Amino acid sequence: MQDRHGTSCPHCSSKGSIGALGIGIAAGAITAAGILLGRKAATTARVGRGHPLKHRALDVASGAMQRKIPLEAMSTYLNGFHMYADEMGRQVEATHFCIHLQHDLHQCVIFDSNAPDARLIGIEYIISEARFRQLPAEEKRLWHSHHYEVKSGLLVAPGIPDIAEHAYFEDLVTTYGKTFHTWQYDRDDFPYGIPQLMMGFTDDGQANQAMVDARDRRLGVSTPRKRRNRENIPTPQVAQGANSWESGQTVQTRLNEMTFKR
Repeated sequence: MQDRHGTSCPHCSSKGSIGALGIGIAAGAITAAGILLGRKAATTARVGRGHPLKHRALDVASGAMQRKIPLEAMSTYLNGFHMYADEMGRQVEATHFCIHLQHDLHQCVIFDSNAPDARLIGIEYIISEARFRQLPAEEKRLWHSHHYEVKSGLLVAPGIPDIAEHAYFEDLVTTYGKTFHTWQYDRDDFPYGIPQLMMGFTDDGQANQAMVDARDRRLGVSTPRKRRNRENIPTPQVAQGANSWESGQTVQTRLNEMTFKR
């Protein structure tokens, strides 16, 4: 039967519009996927400069074909500073990528920068105040509070609008972190030694101002402005047991000779 509908038929026009929209969305998604794939391949190739051709080819192929689901789930990018638990003068910049694993637990991987060739330098677990208060006294000595890092503006979420960052830090200000760095990149160009316990700052005058200023210039952020924007975030009362270094006594990891058990 011959189709008697004309080009002016509203029903046919709407179907055509919907079809065109669907094709446009699909084309956009394919284009975006192609761009992301191209960026990943280019980044992998850039990092692999100087590697044997075989290794470079394998890296590019695996980057394009394999899914890294835990990494894809990392939803938050934070930048801040840590100090070694036994030496305030040793301070390093820390770039965090975190996932909100449970309602009271975040887990983060830490790099020395947000660059393709960034060095993996550590990990951090972040828990709620309620969970922290349940910890044994010895365990609490490993944890630091985030109240000052948030209120001072030292901890930032680059690229996030102020209103969204403010909402995020309203929750983070009451949390506690346990951090170990596996690469002492302030001293060595290789991950020598054992993981080191790290702590966070708790008052003005502790963080290396030159390091903070350099971070601000590089990332295009302003720590003083962040501080002013967060003045209305309530400062929590720090739970007893956190920031153990403030007592003058601290803990740090070391190697012990042990009898091997079979």
